[in-house]
Amino acid sequence: MADEVVRASEIGQYAYCARAWWLNRVKGYQPTNQAALDSGTALHLSHGRAVQTYARWRRWAYILLALAVVAGLMLILRLLAVI
Repeated sequence: MADEVVRASEIGQYAYCARAWWLNRVKGYQPTNQAALDSGTALHLSHGRAVQTYARWRRWAYILLALAVVAGLMLILRLLAVI
């Protein structure tokens, strides 16, 4: 047992529920609700993609806002130079 590799996902599973980790790793039991687990995994992936898309759009919004501020300042400076 000393040469067995413990993966990071197993540490996460142990931190979440040590009993579930023990049942799976030591006793070899598999979850009976695999369809629900797969559905949850797919939902988390979808949500993660949505969060990444939101972050990308927010970055673009800040860039466009900065460009608008610069353009506004340039317009104000040009109008002040005429007066």
